[in-house]
Amino acid sequence: MQEKFCESCGMPMGETDEMYGTESNGSKSLDYCKYCYESGAFTNPNITLNEMIESVSAIMVKDFGFSPEDAKEQCTVGIPKLNRWKAS
Repeated sequence: MQEKFCESCGMPMGETDEMYGTESNGSKSLDYCKYCYESGAFTNPNITLNEMIESVSAIMVKDFGFSPEDAKEQCTVGIPKLNRWKAS
């Protein structure tokens, strides 16, 4: 089974429902994590692609030990390919 990632920030969603966001009817979102999507809407609807890259890069450095350069490179390459940003 292929690992599922949030289509907004790229976070690994895991195999349980714990990390999934919710739709307006309360069901789990199949595309977005709980940090990006809640009750059928983005939690930060006005965030730009560049702001998302900066935000996720900072988390990767602080919480996961990535170097700032590696985090920024991975986010710059990966996040624009996610469904939320493809049309941007």
